[in-house]
Amino acid sequence: MNEETRQGGCLCGQVRYRVPAKPVETVVCHCRNCQKQAGSAFSVVAFFPRDSLQLEGELQTFEDKGTSGQTVFRRFCGNCGSPVITDTEHAPEMGLIFIKAGTLDEVDDLVPSVHVWTERKHCWLTLAEDQVQLERE
Repeated sequence: MNEETRQGGCLCGQVRYRVPAKPVETVVCHCRNCQKQAGSAFSVVAFFPRDSLQLEGELQTFEDKGTSGQTVFRRFCGNCGSPVITDTEHAPEMGLIFIKAGTLDEVDDLVPSVHVWTERKHCWLTLAEDQVQLERE
């Protein structure tokens, strides 16, 4: 990996990808669907320019509905089940792709810029006061 790219992939290694080193934004989503899909209290996604994604391997897709009614495409490795990409109907026109941050090889420099759906956050979770927190999307 050079300074201008970042790599990542699924748990079993069947899916690998490359993206620019710095994400456009890093968002933590606390909605129930992200909690269920991540199997955790929240989902962390890093936004990257869509046309920069270089993907190797095949992802399966589960079509979900967001609160807005927009289709959410949850893409995962069919072999190990790792969630890798979250995509939406409107992401292509925004020029963005949403990578599950936990699949990046290097995550030490990622700092969330915003928490969304905090009205659904777990009661035991304390968020940093200096980060933007939106009760809904």
